[in-house]
Amino acid sequence: MNPVKHPVNGAAKVADRAAARSVYIVVYEGFKALEAIGPMSVFEYANIHLGRQGRPRGYEVAIAASAVGPVRSDMLMSLDATKALNQADLPDIAVIVGTRDIEQALQRNATLVEWARRAAGQIDRLVALCTGSFFLAAAGLLDGKKAATHWSVAQLLQAKHPAVEVDADAIYIREGRLWTSAGVTAGIDLALALVEEDYGRELALAVARDLVVFLQRPGGQSQFSVHLASQRTSHPGIRRVQDWVLSHLAEPVSLAGLARQAAMSERNFRRVFCKEVGVSPLEFIEVRASRPRGGCSRTATCRSSRSRAGSASGPSNPCASSSSSASAQLRTSTERASAGSRAHARRTSSRRGSPRLPVDRLTDGGAALRRAFGDVVNGGLPQYRSPPNTRRSPNWCAKRSARCPASRTFTPASR
Repeated sequence: MNPVKHPVNGAAKVADRAAARSVYIVVYEGFKALEAIGPMSVFEYANIHLGRQGRPRGYEVAIAASAVGPVRSDMLMSLDATKALNQADLPDIAVIVGTRDIEQALQRNATLVEWARRAAGQIDRLVALCTGSFFLAAAGLLDGKKAATHWSVAQLLQAKHPAVEVDADAIYIREGRLWTSAGVTAGIDLALALVEEDYGRELALAVARDLVVFLQRPGGQSQFSVHLASQRTSHPGIRRVQDWVLSHLAEPVSLAGLARQAAMSERNFRRVFCKEVGVSPLEFIEVRASRPRGGCSRTATCRSSRSRAGSASGPSNPCASSSSSASAQLRTSTERASAGSRAHARRTSSRRGSPRLPVDRLTDGGAALRRAFGDVVNGGLPQYRSPPNTRRSPNWCAKRSARCPASRTFTPASR
């Protein structure tokens, strides 16, 4: 079965049901509180919006556990389970939340694994959030299927269950009746997808606005974590540029445009960006654009296109082509800027009386230029200075240049 990683188009399955869908939020000792409360909030807000439209409630949510009673979470709160897990009373939708210590939870909740194994074929949608996917994997339900989980335990899930194809980049994945998601707030994304499938995009968008979240996140889990990583940049201008780039990967971009956003000259922008981020602006764009999977974690388009990539007649990945446009635009802009910098460097070295770099040294991708003029072209590289003789009088420099071979290059100055 081919995985479907997105909800059905909002035009489908929007008709009201005679009865609300029953939803069990399945918890156990030490469950993640936010993963339970987030989806509950989505379903409740959906009910509110349905009521405003004069439509019946869409979801009847209940807390379920191995036994009725309060269940303590990983925070200073407990949820009161009003439903006990059994095969005689199954919901339309079951949402198994995750926990911080999944290996200990698996040992303590073997009954949950058995319940999932038996109920999977009778529940319309069986959902596992974050590390909750381990319960489905332990039940053998994910063998031969793709699954998502929290990025920090993706390798553990793959090691414990080699038959499962773990996708550490996806926000959530749907495989028939089985849904798995990434960690914590990704449960809200998945719950919004369920609402969209049941009642259409407009209702799901209204719920997302109430919760002040994305209806469709701008990227996959790895790419979204880069947004968080960009906040560690101390320079506010560079951080602003990073956030813009990560949110507009499919749009054309130029080095001059990025420099304007940072309120810097192009040359200073390149130097400061390399210093703050550790890579050049072009490298930053290309790394993000080379992850089409992250940009389309909620759609099947990229996944299916990638699976057909081996065929000569198969279509190219549309997300890869669109996301690479930004890096192509910036590469062209950077090449122009580098050409200008090379010309400026040659003029500067000529005026100073120092030997010019030979033309063949400037066509190797700029390596020789960076070695000689690192302070001009790429501020992120070690700084180089001209030898002291370039600071002598013009007459002395002219005589000195005449005696220097044409192929001589600058040597790094000692600090």
